[in-house]
Amino acid sequence: MAGKGTPSDGGDAGKLILRLMVAVLLAFHGASKLKQGVGWMAGPLQAHHLPPALGYGVYLAEVVAPILLLLGIFTRPAALVIAFEMVMALYVVVQGKAFQLQPQGGGLGAELQFLYLFSAIAIAFLGSGRYALSKGRGRWD
Repeated sequence: MAGKGTPSDGGDAGKLILRLMVAVLLAFHGASKLKQGVGWMAGPLQAHHLPPALGYGVYLAEVVAPILLLLGIFTRPAALVIAFEMVMALYVVVQGKAFQLQPQGGGLGAELQFLYLFSAIAIAFLGSGRYALSKGRGRWD
């Protein structure tokens, strides 16, 4: 036997790594919004006939949700909030450039948004795991 752990040890460690990666990297975007505000979002939102106040939801998705992921509480709803924000970013900001290849590096125009979107969806399906304050036992974790 390779170790004394249970078969779920690797899965729970993987859930932790995924949660931390999304939370920490997205929190940098949240910190930027806290510092510079979200006023710049009014124009793109209005161009899509959406209320500018919707821009304040970014604080929920980029500040509150990452904190919840870090702690491992309300993990699934937090991940769904992030996924929704990425769908909105694709619709409002990235628009038709999502599948355009970038001249440098060859990545997609929305590569980062897709990475956050599908990572958040994975977290929503997987839950927090046992390396969380909730220990992955709650309905929402």
